[in-house]
Amino acid sequence: MVPCAPFRLHLRRPCLQLIADLQAPLAKLSEQFIANPRPVGGSLFRIHRDTRFSNDKTPYKPWAGLRLYHQRHREVPAPSFYVHIAPGDSFVGGGLWHPDSATTRRVRSFIADNPAAWKRFTHAAKFRERCTLVGDSLVRPPAGFPADHPLIEDLKRKDFVAVCALDDATVTGTKLIPAITERLALLAPLIDYLCAALELEY
Repeated sequence: MVPCAPFRLHLRRPCLQLIADLQAPLAKLSEQFIANPRPVGGSLFRIHRDTRFSNDKTPYKPWAGLRLYHQRHREVPAPSFYVHIAPGDSFVGGGLWHPDSATTRRVRSFIADNPAAWKRFTHAAKFRERCTLVGDSLVRPPAGFPADHPLIEDLKRKDFVAVCALDDATVTGTKLIPAITERLALLAPLIDYLCAALELEY
């Protein structure tokens, strides 16, 4: 079991401070997204996980996760920004992870109807150098979309998420806030696009 005091001192307290430090940079990108430094119910994901149905009974997550969420995330499906911190596997991400089928259909239809804007940021050199689209995809084209559609690989996506890596030296150094802020800005067009697809303000 993780000792309470070391957890609070070495993980929770710095993560809550990081969330607070991200409030101003995030507000410059969008006032619709929230960095909430409350210890419970805020942007910091809990570190324990449900192991009842897992072969891996390790009781705690080996990473810290911070979700910078849309202010309407409790009302409707909404994209979010995300910061993941783990030794050798830290990144800043954003998008829709495992959306329900109705939300997925809306995003696919929006991509099909607005391909130029999608390609403008996903094919941009700066985005492709620093970020990667990740997540699950269908094997076959989704119903209602032709197999020869120019964006069929994107229309097959079940997750609409991109991630930008952070190295350990950056995470433990003095330039973490600027590094996260830079990556949030790279991901912002994706979040803006998904908000438009779901008729949410950005």
